[in-house]
Amino acid sequence: MKLSVGMAAVVTGGASGLGAATVRRLLHQGVKVAIFDFNESLGAALATETGGVFCKVDVTSDEQVEAAFAKARAAHGQERILVNCAGVADAFKTASRDKSTGQIRHYPMDKFERTIQINLIGSFRCIAKAVAGMLALPLLEDGERGIVINTASVAAQDGQIGQAAYSASKAGIVGMTLPIARDLMDEGIRVNAILPGLFATPLALGAPTHVLEALAAQVPFPKRLGNPDEFAALVETIVSNAYLNGESIRLDGAIRMAAR
Repeated sequence: MKLSVGMAAVVTGGASGLGAATVRRLLHQGVKVAIFDFNESLGAALATETGGVFCKVDVTSDEQVEAAFAKARAAHGQERILVNCAGVADAFKTASRDKSTGQIRHYPMDKFERTIQINLIGSFRCIAKAVAGMLALPLLEDGERGIVINTASVAAQDGQIGQAAYSASKAGIVGMTLPIARDLMDEGIRVNAILPGLFATPLALGAPTHVLEALAAQVPFPKRLGNPDEFAALVETIVSNAYLNGESIRLDGAIRMAAR
């Protein structure tokens, strides 16, 4: 699908990190972008900076997602592009023993469920509502109506200690990408996923310098953290390449994560 001036897009988790880089790249191509995010201060600031529209939204809420799409469409029209970047990460062992007290505890179930609700179900909620809207759009000259790009993680395939919930949520995104693409194959809507590795997002950059250097050293080549704009560049490539569908692409410098 050729990006064109005035085309509408929605980026969830668009206020920072990979999402914000995607927002900026799409806007640079003349796309009208709605920024979905729970962080009102960051989202509103980015919208002011870029001329996008900010929609405060918790992707676990049906009502808030409905309202956000309504606001975005009122401003820009029906989106043809959805990029799902909203997500959270935490780390708890399935069960563990405190070395000093011997106390045994297990993964807090509320935290496990929250990760699945945001990362996996939240992504699907936005997909379902976006593509339902896309179905009403006319086909473009190339036969396409729209595209969905999901953000998974290399943890979907090689999750580390403590990542049971995170890995499960991201593996779910990979697992649903092909079936959703097949659901929409007669409607001119493509669905793909990106599995980013270690990226220089605000969350990662909050770590001490020696930790960042150690992480970068684990990447086979190039030996550095990924630049968020490299993620956004892949989003642009996927949108533009009409034959790329139902695929999950690792973007990771060839890293394969160790157990810890």
